[in-house]
Amino acid sequence: MNVYDFDNTIYNGDSTLDFYLFTLKRHPKAWLFLPRLLYTFLCYAVFKKMDKTAFKERMYRFLHLVNIEKDLPEFWEQKSKKIKQWYIDKKQPDDLVISASPFFLLSPICEHLGILQPIASLVDPKTGKYTGLNCHGAEKLRRFNALQGNPQNKKFYSDSYSDTPLALAAKEAYYVKGNKITRWETPNKR
Repeated sequence: MNVYDFDNTIYNGDSTLDFYLFTLKRHPKAWLFLPRLLYTFLCYAVFKKMDKTAFKERMYRFLHLVNIEKDLPEFWEQKSKKIKQWYIDKKQPDDLVISASPFFLLSPICEHLGILQPIASLVDPKTGKYTGLNCHGAEKLRRFNALQGNPQNKKFYSDSYSDTPLALAAKEAYYVKGNKITRWETPNKR
């Protein structure tokens, strides 16, 4: 089994941001959340007054405007072309995506690609509330290790050194920047 981060790894961009921008075009009321989103971002990133999960829950408040059953298929119809060609060329049915993006967002594209269902953040698609922790950093490895049958992580690909726990657990790990793939080097070795 090969394991992949999603955003900026096999997907060219950030799928959550793309879905938010898609929502702004489709549901004009979503613009009303923009000032609150900017304030929340400042509280999280600049003033460090909230953790990542709280930030994302507040960010996802726009979801109550979305018709997931209708909007999500149309979103992926437009955005599936952002799956990187190098991944399309090497994908296998037992590939596993592990991402901090919401499960509800990634599940349809994984099904479309013909790969396993993702391990991702469990976010209510109507309220934006989390069930459990944000699937980020060490949480990704914890969830991977919780899979039944203890699968082998043969190769791991990511664009972020926050994924070092998964990279160290893999037989081979690769760092992805754009379409350039290089061997993983842990940050203290660079």
